[in-house]
Amino acid sequence: MIRHLVLFKLNDGVDREGDERVAAGAKAFEELGALIPELREWECGWNTTTRDIAYDFAINSLVDDRDALKAYLSHPAHQAAAAQWSEFATWVIADIEV
Repeated sequence: MIRHLVLFKLNDGVDREGDERVAAGAKAFEELGALIPELREWECGWNTTTRDIAYDFAINSLVDDRDALKAYLSHPAHQAAAAQWSEFATWVIADIEV
């Protein structure tokens, strides 16, 4: 099993509440859990911490193996959601074998 973690940081000047792209991007990620069969677990949401070092949005997911992770990453719905986020955020990832 592989735990796939992603932390997103909104770009400077991007307002979570006032930017329609952000709302659309969050909705796109919220819907992925039901769209991609390789995902065994899917959680995402806004960080409740406002510290300077905190990221803004997180994804926590679980897949069976590297092939399932590749299928998830290449899935058209994932590609479309990630493309939306690339317009207004940066991110870091970690893939942990569990």
